[in-house]
Amino acid sequence: MPKVACILPDASLAKQAQSVFKDHHNDIRIRTGLLKEAVEISKQLASDGYEVIISRGMTAAMIEEAQPELSVVRVPFTVLDILQTIERAKFHGKRIGVVAFTPMIMNLDQFDSILGATIRFFPLENEYEVERKVLAATKDDADIIVGGAITGRAAQKYGVPFAIIENSPESLQQAAREAKNIAQARKQEKAKGNLFRAVLDYASDGVISVNADGIITVFNPVAENFTQVAAADALGKHIQQLWPELKLEKTLRSCRQVLGQLHNLNNEKVVCNKLPICVNDLVVGAVINFQKVTELQQVEAKVRRRLFATGHIAKHRFEEIIGTSSQLQKSVSLAKDFAITDSAILIQGETGTGKEIFAQSIHNGSRRRHGPFVALNCAALPAQILESELFGYVGGAFSGASQKGKAGLFEIAHGGTLFLDEIAEMEYVTQGKLLRALQEKQVMRLGSDSLTPVDVRIIAATNNPLKSLVSENKFRADLFYRLNVLQLRLYPLREKRDDIIPLASFFLQKHTTGMKRSPEFTSKALNELKRYSWPGNVRELQNVIERVLATLKCSKIDIDMIQQHLEPPQENEIISQLLNNEVEEIRQALLLTKGNHTEAAKILGISRSTLWRKLKKTGL
Repeated sequence: MPKVACILPDASLAKQAQSVFKDHHNDIRIRTGLLKEAVEISKQLASDGYEVIISRGMTAAMIEEAQPELSVVRVPFTVLDILQTIERAKFHGKRIGVVAFTPMIMNLDQFDSILGATIRFFPLENEYEVERKVLAATKDDADIIVGGAITGRAAQKYGVPFAIIENSPESLQQAAREAKNIAQARKQEKAKGNLFRAVLDYASDGVISVNADGIITVFNPVAENFTQVAAADALGKHIQQLWPELKLEKTLRSCRQVLGQLHNLNNEKVVCNKLPICVNDLVVGAVINFQKVTELQQVEAKVRRRLFATGHIAKHRFEEIIGTSSQLQKSVSLAKDFAITDSAILIQGETGTGKEIFAQSIHNGSRRRHGPFVALNCAALPAQILESELFGYVGGAFSGASQKGKAGLFEIAHGGTLFLDEIAEMEYVTQGKLLRALQEKQVMRLGSDSLTPVDVRIIAATNNPLKSLVSENKFRADLFYRLNVLQLRLYPLREKRDDIIPLASFFLQKHTTGMKRSPEFTSKALNELKRYSWPGNVRELQNVIERVLATLKCSKIDIDMIQQHLEPPQENEIISQLLNNEVEEIRQALLLTKGNHTEAAKILGISRSTLWRKLKKTGL
């Protein structure tokens, strides 16, 4: 409970208050002091934490004027208080002089006939008139002087009988109750004020409040940080002095709020809301809250990640890539260089060469590592479903669509990486929509007419030569160049045979972890693994190791076990492999010569007509 004190101008009044307060208000501190002396006492009490002061008459008025931060409760004077005092004074004589401040004796002149005494009133306008009025009452043959404590001091000085006007016990009790109610209200207001201040101090937004004239009344720490102006220097100044571009006059002239405006503040872009404070349609002030655009973007990215976080995490890193061949080291080194950029990457390689592992490693090596990694196989879905997966849809956009709608992978990947595997299998029409999303950096859900900004890095992968597909009008040239900013080639396992044994050992250890046995390869078995062409690349190698372990009965893995689980090379497969090699050579020659058949034939060491026949035979 806030502290309450009572300052009364006379010792007898203080004693009376002590008697009245002893039962129910003994926690009220009672002091004696008159006028300026009381003011000094009130200052001491305020420094000790007292917030409410009970006093009376001119003493109360002086405390109130000198200490505006205190709540002063005046003990009320009633007609009955004064009449009772006059009645006591009659024992000294029938001629009574009342010397008191005007508010105390107003409208009492008609009571002298009722009281059976001659009562003369000498009203006071200020404390300096007291002695003169007391002497005037004495000259008027007053038998006794009645008044307040200051009158009593003057009467004592001149040896004149005196009776002080006492307050009734009921008036003192009423003042005590009122003082405690005020103290409780102040406590609640202080709690609200502290809460309000805490909200302002720890708000993430800058908050400035002004009055109807545009004078700053509130300036929180974030506003200090934004403006580089201390709150003490800002308070009391006009808002235009600190932020001329804000143009708050329109808000102060109307009761209309302005939301989401972009402004410059100390060379920073901020989003600003202007909110008028209106009472009975009259503007009494305004609140401005603002936040950096960059911070809003970061918050938006976090919200999107939390809303759409469903395991879109890249698990692999460069350190996990197994192999020692120069080709692999070249690919890893190039991929690490690509990771620190934010450009689109096109990964080319046969099935099973680890395109997604490289994509995840690039993501984890980039500045987007804390964002989502979202992967989509473009060959796995029909065109319409693929489009809805990429861009999302609103409720009821098409038959079978969820009524709640769905976010597309672009939105889910915001702030991170979108990996598009088998990009060559994407329909031509969908390619155009993908291109637009990459160019505009915003997407529109199916069935919607609103655009959503997205910040996504694209990594695309294919096992087909996209350049050849472009020349065949099967893949959009503009999308190819948009994706092919950085190009990463992953070599097939038959071209980096030095990696076969390390990979086989890794898969063996991985799939025997927790088993009681620790099988090993014989040297002939390892040679057989190196000899095989591995058309399925690393994925096929892993499958073979799993097959061997599933049927292994001893601790050694020999050549027979390996051969048992390898695919026997059929004649047509050999021919197909040779044909594929020849097709690849022709494609590379055409790429080098930019489609010039004559120059390509020279590189291949064949005639132009032979080249033409091969192109027709292979369907290039």
